Amino acid sequence: MITSNVRKIMEDKGVSIRAMVAGTGISDKTILRARCRRINECRLYTLEAIAAYLGVRTKDLYNEE
Repeated sequence: MITSNVRKIMEDKGVSIRAMVAGTGISDKTILRARCRRINECRLYTLEAIAAYLGVRTKDLYNEE
């Protein structure tokens, strides 16, 4: 199972969904899905864009269990 760290990283950095949408061009629905505890499907492009905006590595966005 793959779990998401996106919500925690966004909270730690004080980044809102609205700011993420404006900064990445990714839809709010996609960002909301990426913030869910469990990730079922996510494109690498999406993870790369989120990681770049948050200033973290792509692999920091999730855990494999």
